[in-house]
Amino acid sequence: MVKTIDIHPPKEKILIIRMLDLGDVTCIGVPSVRHIKRKHPNAQVHFLTYAAGFEIMALAEPQVKTFGLKEGEWPEEIINAMEVFIGLAQIIIGEAYTKIINLDTVFMPGFLSRFLKDAGEPVEGNYIGLSISDLIDQFQNQTLQPAFVNDPSHYLQSTWFSMMRWHTTWWESEYLPERGYPEFYLRTCCGWQDINLDMQIQVSQDKQIAKKGKSKKVIALATEASKTEFSYQRAEQLREELEAAGFEVWSKFDGSQSMRQTLAMLKSSDLLISVPSAPQWLATSVGCPVMIISGNVDPRTLMPDYATDMSDQPAEAQSLVEGVQSIFDGSVDAGQANSF
Repeated sequence: MVKTIDIHPPKEKILIIRMLDLGDVTCIGVPSVRHIKRKHPNAQVHFLTYAAGFEIMALAEPQVKTFGLKEGEWPEEIINAMEVFIGLAQIIIGEAYTKIINLDTVFMPGFLSRFLKDAGEPVEGNYIGLSISDLIDQFQNQTLQPAFVNDPSHYLQSTWFSMMRWHTTWWESEYLPERGYPEFYLRTCCGWQDINLDMQIQVSQDKQIAKKGKSKKVIALATEASKTEFSYQRAEQLREELEAAGFEVWSKFDGSQSMRQTLAMLKSSDLLISVPSAPQWLATSVGCPVMIISGNVDPRTLMPDYATDMSDQPAEAQSLVEGVQSIFDGSVDAGQANSF
């Protein structure tokens, strides 16, 4: 009997999961795909995402196969969502991946990775701490606790031991990551110490904005957040005062234009003023400096170029304008713990 040896072993095929949200796809998903491609240069790398994540990955890494759920395909009701995600799991199993990496911390992608893990798939990263059969039994018997579905401290488990740090107030520790949350998450929680946090996306400048920028400084304004409490309530006043001070102002972060167009406009801008939300990372990906209106969010979690002090009250529009003026007249430097 002759034993043959396959001199061409199966090629690595790796799936990375990062579904929510747009900002995290940009600052975590994109660097992760590039990290895995660097560590596994001969592997096929695929990416599972949701909604606008498709556009971001297509612009950042067009050679990577991206699939997942389009806008409106993620049901809010948990049983319907389970059915949709089990459908995704069946597609994933059919792809025969050699490694599946779940970077998400929200419940349904964790449900997906647990389903795959229970099915014997090579899952790495995060998953829910309850088998799918037990989860369904508890739901049917009405014993499933709402906290298990809604609170990551109840449901989140991981193959990465250091993921437990995710639940801490890490921004208050002695070590403060220069790149904020993305660096903390990927290097500390995921253990990817050697990752290059490259979230750069190559786009051309928007010609119209660039033309306006020849005569005045251009400010992008992102004052709305998915959570109402993070939105800035004096947006109209701020716009008026910025324009009165001689700045060109634009604001179009409502999904009404393509991601390429939004990034092109940011690349042509001199500064983004934003509440804590996805536009910060979009701006960072094209090299546009960022000022964050912090509100109740500790700016150390984000480490923007500039930030307001934390406050329960909305920042005064005039103080923000003065802060912008100090940036452009050279009174402050980016990255020097500036607050306004």
